[in-house]
Order: sequence, then C-alpha cells, then structure tokens
Amino acid sequence: MKFDFGTPAAKDITNSLKWSKYAGRDILPMWVADMDFRCPPTVMEALHQRVEQGVFGYGTPSEDLVGVVVDTLEREFQWKVEPDWLVWLPGLVSGLSVTCKAVGKPGDGVVVNTPVYPPFLKVPGLMDRNLETVSLSGGNEQGWTLDRRRFEAGISKETSLFLLCHPHNPVGRMWTEEELAMMAEVCLENRIIICSDEIHNQLVLDPKRRHKPMATLGADVAARTITLLAPSKTFNVPGLGCSLAVIPDEGIRRRFVHAGMGIVPHVNVLGLTAAEACWKDGGPWLAQLTEYLTGNLEYLKSRVAGWSSVSMPEVEATFLAWLDVQKLELKDPAAHFENHGVGLSDGREFGGPGHLRLNFGCPRSILETACDRMEAGLR
Repeated sequence: MKFDFGTPAAKDITNSLKWSKYAGRDILPMWVADMDFRCPPTVMEALHQRVEQGVFGYGTPSEDLVGVVVDTLEREFQWKVEPDWLVWLPGLVSGLSVTCKAVGKPGDGVVVNTPVYPPFLKVPGLMDRNLETVSLSGGNEQGWTLDRRRFEAGISKETSLFLLCHPHNPVGRMWTEEELAMMAEVCLENRIIICSDEIHNQLVLDPKRRHKPMATLGADVAARTITLLAPSKTFNVPGLGCSLAVIPDEGIRRRFVHAGMGIVPHVNVLGLTAAEACWKDGGPWLAQLTEYLTGNLEYLKSRVAGWSSVSMPEVEATFLAWLDVQKLELKDPAAHFENHGVGLSDGREFGGPGHLRLNFGCPRSILETACDRMEAGLR
C-alpha cells in the first residue's frame, strides 16, 4: 500500500496547537515537534473500532499491548524487556518530572546537555532539584559531541541524575555506542541515575545507523537507567497521550511509581488503543515515512548549502533540523523569520541562542515554500 505524505493535512479542522499559533496570519508553522501527516490508517481503524464501543472508562494496558511493546523492543533493538519493567504514563514530559522527583532528594543536581528539548531545562527546578548544564561541543557542519572532560567537570557532589536525550532533540545526533559507554561510565563512577529519553528511537534517517538503547550496554547500566518511550513522534499521535518508562531495577521502579501517585493520571483508552496499533501494524507506514523524511532532509540540506550565513549539522534521526544563524547577527532570529512567513522554534528556549529549530515533518510543498520565504528573509 502506498501512503500519501505529500498532501497537506486539513489544518482548518485539526484545531492543533501547531497551526493555531499563527491563525489568521500567513506564517507556516515549522516549530513544535509534531508532523503534518495523517497517522497510519491502521491506527485510525483501531480508534474507530474502539470509539464504537461507546464506553470510555479508566483504561489499563492490555496483555496484547504489553506483548507488542516487548516484541518491538526485542525486534528493533535486540533489547529483552520483562513486562513488569513497564510503567505507563500519559506523556513523556510527565516521565521526566516523575523521574526528577523519584531520584535523589530536594536540592540534588540534575545534569543535562545543552542545547536540549526545553522541558529538560524546566522540569528539575519544578521538582525542587538544581539544574546543572553541560554544553555539547562542536556544532555547525561538524556535528555535535559530548566531551568527557567537560561532562565530568559539570557534575557536582550533589548530582544524582543525568537526563539524556537520545536521539537528541534538537541537534539530531544518534549517540554512538562508544559515546553512550562514556556517558554510562561517568555516571556509574559517580553513582548517578540515567534517564534516557528515547522517544525518537525509530525515526532513524541515516541508513548506516541503528538506535542503541542506553540500557542495553550491560546489566550494570540497565540497573541504573530509566528509559522513556512513546509512539507519539514516530507515528504522529502526540495528542493521544500514551508513553511509558522501562525500569529494570525494582527499587528504582518502586520509587518512580510512588513519586507519581496522586499526580500522574491514567493513560486514556484511545491512547492505549493507538499505541498498540502503532507498534503492531505501523511498520509499512513508518518505512515509507522514513523514506519521505529523508527526501525532505536532502532537499533542506541542498537549500541551506546555498545560504552562506546559515549552517546545519547532519541530522541522523528525528524530523528536526538545528540551524545556526549566529552569522546573521540578528537580535531576535525567530521574530525575523516570522516576519517573512516562517514560524521556527527559538534556540534560546533550548539553551542555544543564535539557533533555530526547523520541523521538516511536512509535505514537501510546505517545506519548499518555507525555504523560499527564509531565503527572502536572508536577502
């Protein structure tokens, strides 16, 4: 079956956060990380069948859903997971919050690498933890890396938790096994728990690469790792709110569950239904999506290559590009391009001033128009 990724979604009826931000203005929304594609038909069919039941009480993950998750992790990543390691959540950000609350004590340090997905920077403080930032090295066309000495220097005696973004949002890196091993070694030496956000793990655009879950590096690493997963980014169902944490260690899992009591609600029944359909039957759709996103990325790279004042590192995974616009010397780069009809994410929100994040998870025609408008803004 051939899936259609080239026809723009009916934005006038989706009532989406992404499109409503610029309602009534001729600005293309290329900011928040959801795609402009209809989700897999198998997911819509499963949702229709569930809606027809007409009863929407509190839901619980079925044995079939748990089995699908376990099978998917083993098939895709050679990761053998026990069903009782899974803790279900209504969203990945709530998983970050619960992790911060469950690990350590108030006043402990939580280390993150900047630039990074904005909730990483906000959640520690909301949970009475101290944010500790370690900036990534490199950037531009050379790509981003994490320097070991810089990482070790950024850890304090109070650090109890490392929030890892893998694959990385916004820089698009897929950390290599060697890089992951370095991070894990530093954390083990300092008795730091790792929380690995792997929500983009199936959106791999580099055909030579394969995602390596942090927890698969060894039993000692797995025993100190909380992995956060969701089908939302991969299959474009973020509004249905279904995520999970994989926590092999029983003690950490118990503290995690306790930390969420009275705060974290049940996952809604439609989210559970969609998740099962995504991971069970979404493979053919995902294969074609990956091919389409790779084409979008190649197109974007060709356009950016012609912009002498803008650079972009290689995107190995995700549908997000991290643009370095520091040479433009603009006071407010995001506002500048909004004035030229393109809404991008402001790098300052990620701890990366002078950068912009561009979401290329859209029909090619929208991306082409956005690039034309950005080029006009550069002139």
